[in-house]
Amino acid sequence: MSLASSGHRFSNVDLKDPNFERTPYEPFVAYGRSKTANILFAVEFDRRHQKRGVRATAVHPGGIQTELGRHLDAGALDGLLAQVNQQLVAEGKPLFQWKTIPQGAATSVWAGLVASSEEVGGRYCENCHVGHIVPDDVSISVISEGVRSYALDPGNAEALWRKSEEMVGETF
Repeated sequence: MSLASSGHRFSNVDLKDPNFERTPYEPFVAYGRSKTANILFAVEFDRRHQKRGVRATAVHPGGIQTELGRHLDAGALDGLLAQVNQQLVAEGKPLFQWKTIPQGAATSVWAGLVASSEEVGGRYCENCHVGHIVPDDVSISVISEGVRSYALDPGNAEALWRKSEEMVGETF
């Protein structure tokens, strides 16, 4: 199981500049790239090992207050939450609320113990279900659930795996 996030919607991975050596560092873009990489890892791991009965999935636990935000400008997080709430209201849904730790663990428990491996293998799960694909060109501020297609793309997953092997000097 790979821990993902809806934050993957901020950005696809950039395999030509994974360490921001040629592009300006943006915290939300970096977070998005890392979470997209976590999903792609699960996709490729699942592809490589499913014939042996070993499956992998990517799980988004939901919004849980952690120490992650300690490096962000408080205004940036407040602005993001305001955008999210604006969209939720437009969709007729309740305002965003932080999840408790047990609520955040629920999708991991569901994916690991309740759902069938065929259902979740190589997929992105959130809120105790497999996430649906949302178009890559739709603004993050207008989606409250779902996974970007680039995060599930098998070619992208394989390329990330190769890049990871290159970066660590090992093959797996």
